[in-house]
Amino acid sequence: MPLPPAPAKRAALLNTEGLDAAAPKSRSTRKSAPRRDTHEVEAPVPTKAPEAPLAARKSEPMPAYKGERKAAAPARAAAPKKKHTGPTKLFVLDTNVLMHDPMCLFRFEEHDVFLPMIVLEELDGHKKGMTEVARNARQTSRSLDALVASHGADITTGIKLDGTGHIQVGGRLFFQTEPLDFTLPSSLPQGKADNQILGVVEALRIKHAPREVVLVSKDINMRVKARALGLAAEDYQNDKTLEDGDLLYSGAIALPEDFWLKHAKEVESWQSGSHTFYRLSGPLVPDLHINQFVYYESAGEPSLYARVTEIRGNTVVLKTLKDFTHLKNAVWGVTTRNREQNFAMNLLTDPEIDFVTLTGTAGTGKTLMALAAGLTQVLDDRRYTEIIMTRATVSVGEDIGFLPGTEEEKMGPWMGALDDNLEVLAKTDTNSGDWGRAATNDLIRSRIKIKSLNFMRGRTFLNKYLIIDEAQNLTPKQMKTLITRAGPGTKIVCMGNLAQIDTPYLTEGSSGLTYAVDRFKGWPHGGHITLARGERSRLADFASEVL
Repeated sequence: MPLPPAPAKRAALLNTEGLDAAAPKSRSTRKSAPRRDTHEVEAPVPTKAPEAPLAARKSEPMPAYKGERKAAAPARAAAPKKKHTGPTKLFVLDTNVLMHDPMCLFRFEEHDVFLPMIVLEELDGHKKGMTEVARNARQTSRSLDALVASHGADITTGIKLDGTGHIQVGGRLFFQTEPLDFTLPSSLPQGKADNQILGVVEALRIKHAPREVVLVSKDINMRVKARALGLAAEDYQNDKTLEDGDLLYSGAIALPEDFWLKHAKEVESWQSGSHTFYRLSGPLVPDLHINQFVYYESAGEPSLYARVTEIRGNTVVLKTLKDFTHLKNAVWGVTTRNREQNFAMNLLTDPEIDFVTLTGTAGTGKTLMALAAGLTQVLDDRRYTEIIMTRATVSVGEDIGFLPGTEEEKMGPWMGALDDNLEVLAKTDTNSGDWGRAATNDLIRSRIKIKSLNFMRGRTFLNKYLIIDEAQNLTPKQMKTLITRAGPGTKIVCMGNLAQIDTPYLTEGSSGLTYAVDRFKGWPHGGHITLARGERSRLADFASEVL
């Protein structure tokens, strides 16, 4: 059915005569609302909508580790945490858990934690070096030392885990202070560290029966052996933002077919410049987030594409989008080809959006749109001084060894996507000839800097357009390091395909890109969109589906 026309006066109710007449009838008998002559519209209101504090949503805090992990449901305010009423468990930690997350000791809520002596021995053996594992081992050792030195700590009766200020933890930390008798199958070598930990779990299970004793390990084979021996074993899930990648926030939502029939009488509308604003309330509002896109598409009826700009109480304000599918709105000669690309381009060109995340399969246009928007805002609008591009240097196959040259020359082989997309963007200028295109290429190259992730620590980028490509290969800690480099006037664009993770031990649920999308959901100056349809070629689209 047609959308109600925007009223002449600001914040006036929409004309619903056509809706009242069409509500009880079938779709074929609906009548369009009378169109208003554009000459009858009063003088436009000021170009800015009234400023008001944005009630941005925040995700609930990540729940502490509890066997199976469920995705945190979005809510306006953090719901009060329910207290555990059942018996507490005793978790025995493997060494790899401590080296994976130095703060894991404080992630088990009211449950107790047990550390075998062999775990401390292995922790001591991995503390040397400059790797991430060595740093985590040293941080874990410092946390253990602080707990032991806390006031009133008694190793024999267990050390309270809230002794160093982590008041959300109610359990105790136990060390192995005496030899434990256990019997393992003769096929398991007694001198191996993993088997000694399994023996400790077996001894504790017998000693503390009927209390549940659970082994927590990141090692899959370790968990398989534990279950084969009849021991409870679980993976450490606290590093996962989402259990299932399909639960990831997509950034867009479709309005129901009967949206205007249910909401039109309560919708207020006004115009500001070339945009139309709608203020509405109803059952849909609790499911929306700031900067989330909404769209209404129905056969034979006008479509609506808008973005949530304000949420206050039970009302929401929608702002119509700029149509980048039209050639007159082309960005550096690039027009969008589908709905999601249009959503992404609205985020990339909005100066009020400081952080943009784009996810999607190969060929959806992530890098091309980010570069086109960046070049327009650097060279034409002078909004940023230059484009900085970086990516995680993780090989798909075998490493080819050391690369010669400067930092940018070493990063050259990793930046093939940049060269490919610049070639496409250079061809959009067809009237300047070969010499003109060569001069344009030199100008573009002078405004694009390629940097390595290894040297980002301590830097501050001022008025820069920072593109992080292949962000799915970054850990949450690396993602935090990069995003916190942003100074005043800097915009960061993170792109990646969560189905193409090459970093060992990273999954869709624990990737830094997933972490950033979930944490920035609903922030007034951040936006996300999942690109759904590939535009590279029919071969690439078919390969993405069947391979």
